[in-house]
Amino acid sequence: MTSAETPLVEMRHISLSFGGIRAVDDVSLDLHPGEVVGLLGHNGAGKSTLIKILSGAYAKDEGEILINGKPVSIDNPRDAKALGIETIYQTLALADNVDAAANLFLGREITTRWGTLDDGAMEAACRQVMGRLNPNFKRFSDPVKSLSGGQRQSVAIARALYFNARILVMDEPTAALGPQETAQVADLVKHLKTQGIGIFMISHDIHDVFDLSDRVVVMKNGQVVGRAPVERVTKDEVLGMIILGKCPGGAEPGPGAIPAEELPTEGVPDL
Repeated sequence: MTSAETPLVEMRHISLSFGGIRAVDDVSLDLHPGEVVGLLGHNGAGKSTLIKILSGAYAKDEGEILINGKPVSIDNPRDAKALGIETIYQTLALADNVDAAANLFLGREITTRWGTLDDGAMEAACRQVMGRLNPNFKRFSDPVKSLSGGQRQSVAIARALYFNARILVMDEPTAALGPQETAQVADLVKHLKTQGIGIFMISHDIHDVFDLSDRVVVMKNGQVVGRAPVERVTKDEVLGMIILGKCPGGAEPGPGAIPAEELPTEGVPDL
């Protein structure tokens, strides 16, 4: 494998159990620079648990993680951040009562030599990174609670970029957003791809996944059902993976794929 082909992330045979329940079972997936991988599945499918292993919130029981082709240990969120992995949760984890710059440096504030906050330096840095990410953003002095959903996403992503994230995990990035704000987030994702940033996108919105992702990976009952480039599968086929565990011909089956002879033939909704 050449350096150009080396994935940003490889998760190999990852497993994790909670009290005898296998939440993640022998899962392998990868992510390349400038790629968006959509991670789909019902609640309880294991996708959020898998991503929490990558972000350092959970410790895996088995398997290995490679970053840029090298095995790494991710024992806590600090390890993940040091490796350039940032997670943007659905809640965005923003402090509503302060402005964009204060959120950018929350917990990592710039101070003067006298130990006071250097508000000017933080705002200048915020304007610089936001200028690269979302040049239309102008509300630097407003508390983030007054910003639109799309603008709040911009702040959360800017914080990740400023601290040199190369791997982004976006958890339901367009949930509860209107069409215009969803389009704004889509523009942000496309811009990030041009910078070589790899994105895992967890979403229940199959339309967003098809619009923004290069590949899809479907999980069910803690296992991968299948994976495929989006152009090789239809939305109905992906729904079949999510609901039935049926892997279509255009997808690579995973350990969670149900053999054709075991699939139900009665009482199955038209997909």
